[in-house]
Amino acid sequence: MREIVVDTETTGLDPAAGHRIVEVACVELVNHMPTGRHFHSYVCPERDMPDEAFRIHGLSAEYLADHPVFEKIAAGLIEFLGDSTLVIHNAEFDMRFINAELALLGQPALPVGRATDTVALARKRFPGAQVNLDALCRRFEIDLAEREQHGALVDARLLAAVYLELLGGRQPDLGLAANAGVRNAAALVERQVRAARAHAPSAAEIAAHAALLDTLEDPVWGK
Repeated sequence: MREIVVDTETTGLDPAAGHRIVEVACVELVNHMPTGRHFHSYVCPERDMPDEAFRIHGLSAEYLADHPVFEKIAAGLIEFLGDSTLVIHNAEFDMRFINAELALLGQPALPVGRATDTVALARKRFPGAQVNLDALCRRFEIDLAEREQHGALVDARLLAAVYLELLGGRQPDLGLAANAGVRNAAALVERQVRAARAHAPSAAEIAAHAALLDTLEDPVWGK
């Protein structure tokens, strides 16, 4: 089962207000486990960088000017995503931005139903608790040392680890059953069959029991 963890960084909160993607990262999972394959690119937003956004991710307009515009990375991104399920923290936000960028290129939108929202998963599992990425990493004791600032690739990798924990950990459904079956079968083959042990009392034990009964008044064991 192939899934893609997706994260973006942007110039702001609303693509309808002219905000753009400045970084996009995707991490591949197979059977919920990272494969090591990923897609990552910084993106020139073709606009200024608001101070509020810069404080979050540290990506300046000057730095991003040397990177490709979204049009140049769109084909590679879509190819990497394929038709896999997308795993996104606050999926509505990232999907709106990706689809806004695709709309500017006249390309079809990604169906929102393709995305699994880890915020919704976390709220269902931990009602009333904080469910931002930092809080979930702390809850699951996932190392945050890499995350001095928001970064799409770092966050996608952290989210992959959080997602696995939200599903129940490294073996959420007691998987690896096939391998376990092989091990169990081997154990059955190797098991030595022993004859049943005798449980009848010895002559000495019978004599000791009779001597004990002689010390009791009208014992039921003697009837």
